[in-house]
This record gives sequence, structure tokens and C-alpha cells, in this order.
Amino acid sequence: MHSLMIIGAGQAGLATARTALRRGVRPIVLEAAGEPGGSWPHYYDSLTLFSPNRFSGLPGMNLPGGGDRYPRRDEVVDYLRRYAAELDADIRFGHRVKRLDSEHARLTAVTDGGERFAASAVVVASGGFGRPYVPALPGLDGFGGRVLHAAEYRSPEPFAGQRVVVVGGGNSAVQIGVELAAVADVSLATRKPLSWMRQRPLGRDMHWWFTRTGLDTAPLGSLWRRLPPPVLDDGRQRAAVEAGRPDRRPMFTRVIADGVEWSDGAREPVDTVILATGYRPALGFLEGTPAVDEHGAPRHRKGVSTTVPGLGYVGLEFQRSFSSATLRGVGRDARYVLGRLGVH
Repeated sequence: MHSLMIIGAGQAGLATARTALRRGVRPIVLEAAGEPGGSWPHYYDSLTLFSPNRFSGLPGMNLPGGGDRYPRRDEVVDYLRRYAAELDADIRFGHRVKRLDSEHARLTAVTDGGERFAASAVVVASGGFGRPYVPALPGLDGFGGRVLHAAEYRSPEPFAGQRVVVVGGGNSAVQIGVELAAVADVSLATRKPLSWMRQRPLGRDMHWWFTRTGLDTAPLGSLWRRLPPPVLDDGRQRAAVEAGRPDRRPMFTRVIADGVEWSDGAREPVDTVILATGYRPALGFLEGTPAVDEHGAPRHRKGVSTTVPGLGYVGLEFQRSFSSATLRGVGRDARYVLGRLGVH
């Protein structure tokens, strides 16, 4: 039996493994994919971090390049690969967990291949962004065009000349919408007006201000959830939206067979609807257990299960703070959770 098992080898799982190793515990890490990195290899091609290098590293290794650079997706993917390669952890790729059993003071993971791995403590680090969320939009099932989640979007070229509606008002929605507007006729459909936040107020990156003021580690999850998600911007994206490339419109009332019906009753043909509507934790292997509620959400307090002894989480959005699900925040949460689980 293992002392510690980690499910997931994305940023949260790798940070947790590094933290455990520093405490003299060599964990086993079960990863469904064939490589480390979690969701990062699957994000759209042009994705650029909203935090610079100096605020984006995992424990024990900085991102390469200058501290004020904003790394792109592929740079982060390469960084996570190098990070995993340098860990003295037992990482098993191609091991998708389908069930986690709790019995006799131990937790046992059962994989799709029928293998069983037991441990006295388990950290679920499968990520808060592993399951794309598709809202129940009226008429969506009868739409004759293309519907895809932002998780499936890669680049603008396949949408050239199309009429596209992007649903959502967060960073990804705006970044995708602005990029697509160079080759297509694009609208952002949101329930509330966009909320903008300058990326570098008074010449300093916003994350510098978050750190200096303590907001980065403050337990403000309930407050952040009630606020419209701010779009971090250096001014270029806001200028594009205000120029109508893309335009922003109030959320449509329903989807029709060939398009959408806007809030003013106007109907418009649409080729593609892109749902930039967020993600939910990938915790299907916990369904039917006391670890999750009736909606599949983990029952926890600051990342420690309140219902299953020995079970913890790292990488959940707002788990302990504003930065919990970020590259810079997962290490802090890993230290806390491992300490609560008795991994010293």
C-alpha cells in the first residue's frame, strides 16, 4: 500500500507530488493521458497566460524567460513536461481512474484496465477544468449549425467567413472572440455587460498588486463568485470590442434551427455557436460515493474532504483563495492539504 496517491498529473498533481517529495514521501501518480500537463495541451493555440512568468511557476522551478513575459500555451506545456521529468515520483500514464473505494482505513483506486492501487491518503488533482460545462440553452439541441465548447476551439481559420456567436464574457470568451473577428462576423453573447480589469495598472502587473495587497491568498471565493468575471486586458481587446470586432450583445433568448433569436425578437442565421461557459471538476470516478454531493461537487473544506477520511483535493477553483486553481497557487494548497492529511 502506498503512503500517498495522487490522481492527475496536471499542474495541481505535479505540484502536490513535488511537495510530498520535499516531505520525504514518494507518491504514486495516476494520470489518464499519455503525458503530463492536464488540460494545458488541449487549450486553443493562441492562449496566453494572464499572469507573467514571475507569478506563474510551480514549486521549485521557474518558468524560463524574463519575469515579465506572458507565456503562451506551448511554453507552459513544455514547462510541465520538464517539471514532471525531473520529479522522482512514480507517475503512471494511461491509468484512468474509474472508481475510488474507501474501506478499512485505506482508499483504493480502480482503473479502466482493472488495476487496483491502495493508499492511506489520496489527493484528487484531476483539475477544476477537466469537464467542459454546457448550459441548457433553449433550443440548442435543435440547432442545425455547429456547436462546440471553447475546449474544442483551436484556431480561427476553420471559421473564416462564418457568422459566429460566442457565449460567455470571461477571458477565454473575449480572447477567442477577438481572434475570430479577424476572419469572421462575431458577436459575444453575455447576460451582463463585460467587466474589464487593466492588466498593468500604474505600470505593474495586476498579479503584483494582488500579491502586495494579500488578495491573491485571501479566502474570498464566495465574493469572487458573485462578481462578473473580469477580463484582464492591456487595452487592445477592449478597443476591439468597442469597435465592434467582435460586438457584444445581450444573451439571446433561444437557439432556433438556423441561428438565434435575440432579446429584441430579431432572428438571425448563425453558422457556429461557441460556448465559452467554463468547466466543472472532473470527478466522475467519485459519483455515488459520499465524497460528492448530488450535483457531483466535492464535499470539502479548504480542499480536505469532510466525508471521506484521508481524501483531499488540489486544483479546485477558489479552493482556499483567489489563486487556488492557478500555477502559482496550487503549491500553497498542496502544502496545506498534505499537512491536514498527515503527509509530513
